[in-house]
Amino acid sequence: MRHLGAMDLPISLQEGILRIRMSPREDLTNNLMRVAKRDPEAFDALYQATSAKLFGIVIRILHRRELAEEVLQDVYLKIWERAGDFNPAKGSPITWMAILARNRALDCVRRHAAMALDDVVNIDELHNCKSEGHMDVGFSDDLRRLMDCLNGLPQDKRDMVLLAYHQGYSREDLSRRYNSPVNTIKTWLHRSLAQLRDCLGS
Repeated sequence: MRHLGAMDLPISLQEGILRIRMSPREDLTNNLMRVAKRDPEAFDALYQATSAKLFGIVIRILHRRELAEEVLQDVYLKIWERAGDFNPAKGSPITWMAILARNRALDCVRRHAAMALDDVVNIDELHNCKSEGHMDVGFSDDLRRLMDCLNGLPQDKRDMVLLAYHQGYSREDLSRRYNSPVNTIKTWLHRSLAQLRDCLGS
């Protein structure tokens, strides 16, 4: 009686046996290569195998589920677009995807930290949040990072930034308050914001 060989098996069973023989790394690499060729089934399999891990990376950075879910969608869009960039000789597929997820989440933190100036009502609230430790969970990490950067400014420059971008003080108002020419105020604000951008981007 002739013994059945692999080629005698149904195609679906052949694929199942091949999948069993492949290591998780080989399986992910294979799926990434197929995704690079715009294979939606491979993309679905890749998502099912890695989304929990990548979501864990993103949520640990952002601490906000709804924001993390949005970022995760962006991450998989990047994977779909850039799967052809993956080089198995330079590392594992999960490491490559994890780096994409981490970088995307950190970009989101930097963007929200820069926008956090618009979320704070007034100077007193900022100081109360910092001193009493009851920052709103929704943007606590962004605000903490922003506060650290603000505290790197001299006291007068920090207050000037907050007065201008929270309290709505005009350059003329600040000129009178600090008894300095308007052009000097503009220069101080420009330099202070540049320092904040450098700090938030580091």
